[in-house]
Amino acid sequence: MGKEISLWSMFSSPRRHGVSTGSCLFVLGASVVMCLISGRKQFQIAIDVLTATEASSGIVACLGQFGCLAFALVLHQPAGELSNEAKVEFLRTAVAVKAEKAGKGITETWRVKLEGSGMTHDASFQYVDERAAVKDLGDGNTELQFVDSYRYNVAGYRLAELLGLGHMVPVSVERQWRGNRGAMTWWVDDVEMDEAEMKERGLKAPDPAEWTRQTYRVRVFNELIYDTDRNQGNLLITGDWKIWMIDFSRAFRRWPKLRRPELLMRCDRQLFSSISGLTRDRLDADLSDILDENELDGLWARRDLIVAHFESLVAERGATEVLY
Repeated sequence: MGKEISLWSMFSSPRRHGVSTGSCLFVLGASVVMCLISGRKQFQIAIDVLTATEASSGIVACLGQFGCLAFALVLHQPAGELSNEAKVEFLRTAVAVKAEKAGKGITETWRVKLEGSGMTHDASFQYVDERAAVKDLGDGNTELQFVDSYRYNVAGYRLAELLGLGHMVPVSVERQWRGNRGAMTWWVDDVEMDEAEMKERGLKAPDPAEWTRQTYRVRVFNELIYDTDRNQGNLLITGDWKIWMIDFSRAFRRWPKLRRPELLMRCDRQLFSSISGLTRDRLDADLSDILDENELDGLWARRDLIVAHFESLVAERGATEVLY
């Protein structure tokens, strides 16, 4: 059984490992080429069968190592390079290898390490599905037709994708885990803090204009889905100051009205175009398996109100003052 040696060790001291210089150059060059193809900036890979034997110094062995290297690099694609479609498939099919309860949030949430397709990545799993005709919220308020459901995490992601906001809402799918049906949601990488911590620490975004543009997108989306639990802990901020909206379990109310229309002062042009261009048929096609008829009706009514709201602002102030 051969011992494991690194490419650098093999290249710098080939004779000590019983490998020809030509074979080393071939494998090293192949490694660089494969890394460039795969888009990697860094790599560490070891070859465990290039030992001091006659076979290892031959071209056949080098080709074999090159094949293994190519397979490994393709298989272990960095999670950050995956498309949302690939993330959907991973979340649906990957195997859970480890799980622990996540610390924050009203509803019970698990952090699950998933493994599949040659990679691992964490996800959050939420299976709450509570309904009540009248719900005491514990703060002196009550809510009629109360729902707190994992399904809205899936609906939130699908709607965000439909409107071009897939870069602000993590991928979420419905699946079974530990006997519970719930939402398995992509764990956002590189999170530095949530909005509450940002304010506690007195931090300011390095690009205030871009931060404001993101904030307006969040406001529009919140009004569209009528999120009754949009708090500062549900807005995550990554190291590059990108905002991610998470946890929609108390959104998608049936009410045909906006919660706080006064917050809708400006809107992303592309987002407004997507909302105004959305059809009821497309909405039903994408969300009718998650939302019921009353929830879809409420969502559609709010879509109309948002479009009318911004059209009124544009008529009053001009497009350049409202849309960006």
